[in-house]
Amino acid sequence: MLSRIAESLFWIGRYVERADDTARILDAFLGRLLEDPWADEDAACRSLMSILGAPAPQDRRLTTGDVLELLAFDAEDPSAISGAIVAARDNARGVRETISSEMWECLNVTWHTLASRRVAAERLGPTVFLSYVRERAAVLAGLAESTMSRDDGWRFLVLGRSLERVDMTARLLSIQTHTPDEVTGWRTVLRSCGADEAFLRTHGGTFDPQRVTEFLLLDRLFPRSALHALGTAEQCLRDLAPTTERAGVTDPARRPIGQIRTRLEYADISTLLSELPQHLRALQQTCATASAAITARYFPQSTPVTWGTVAWGGS
Repeated sequence: MLSRIAESLFWIGRYVERADDTARILDAFLGRLLEDPWADEDAACRSLMSILGAPAPQDRRLTTGDVLELLAFDAEDPSAISGAIVAARDNARGVRETISSEMWECLNVTWHTLASRRVAAERLGPTVFLSYVRERAAVLAGLAESTMSRDDGWRFLVLGRSLERVDMTARLLSIQTHTPDEVTGWRTVLRSCGADEAFLRTHGGTFDPQRVTEFLLLDRLFPRSALHALGTAEQCLRDLAPTTERAGVTDPARRPIGQIRTRLEYADISTLLSELPQHLRALQQTCATASAAITARYFPQSTPVTWGTVAWGGS
């Protein structure tokens, strides 16, 4: 496979997942503010911007409208929802011979409809826009699942999606390290990951912070958990470059992913919550390291796209 095609597929996976998860995070953030009308809106907005690695203006108080403008509607910034959709479509346009026509049509229609959805959001509220993005991301994932051969192109697409999912799940959980330890907050995080119902079926109706953290980081069966996504990324890398090494792993991308996966899999559950900031920081560092290694090996003419520096709290 050409390096250019592999790179485009990798970033389609990342950008679509980024748009989906940013929509989920914004939906959770707005829901939290509605539940607590006495919250400091400016402080909450700056905390969210920091978590997502976006620079916050210092010359004025921030409102939810500012956050939506910067993180949802900015078509020039690939870290924003609209910008990520634009970037995914641009990449898909260059690999139309590799992806299915249904996938291209899905991305193209989504891109063309964003402007009207933004207008609707200004009249009816941001949920109209955020829900649409989540639905379209789910449609694209389903089309990829059902119309792509399980070849290297598929592996690069899933690899990009999995790395982004790990990173964004860590960012979702990091919201709780910056806010009071409330049951409603933990349930909002679960809902943002699409994990609310799966968690209830597994653990019942008690939203214990320890259980929620364990579910989103360590659950082997839930596809949006960090452990599951890391395992998927590791398998993709293994299939892309099969080896017969007798000792160690020389793949610079597989190594950090395998190390953090093992660290999580054998973590002491009793201290998981108290060590949450350290685990989340390590997850994001691993994603950045693996992405850089993948770029150096498979896309040597490219400059890796990275998030901004994130300010982390916790002990």
